Amino acid sequence: MVRLKVREVAEARGFNMSSLSRAADVNFRTIKSIFRNPYKEVNLSTLAKIARALGVSTSDLIEDVPDEDQPPTAPQA
Repeated sequence: MVRLKVREVAEARGFNMSSLSRAADVNFRTIKSIFRNPYKEVNLSTLAKIARALGVSTSDLIEDVPDEDQPPTAPQA
C-alpha cells in the first residue's frame, strides 16, 4: 500500500493547503482530500505538479507501508 507524505512535506516547507493549491495549480478540494487522507489514490500528473511546487521529487511524497489486511511476507533467502 502507498501512503502520501504530501502534508508532512508541505508543512515542513511552509505551505498550507491554500498556498500549495495555488503553487501547484491543483484544485483546492484535491489538496484538502490528500491532506486529510494520505491513502487517497492520486493521478501521477497531480502528484508531479505537487512535487514540482514543493521542490522535491515525486518519490519524496510517497512511502510504501504494509497492508493491514495481509500478513507480512517472509524474507527471501
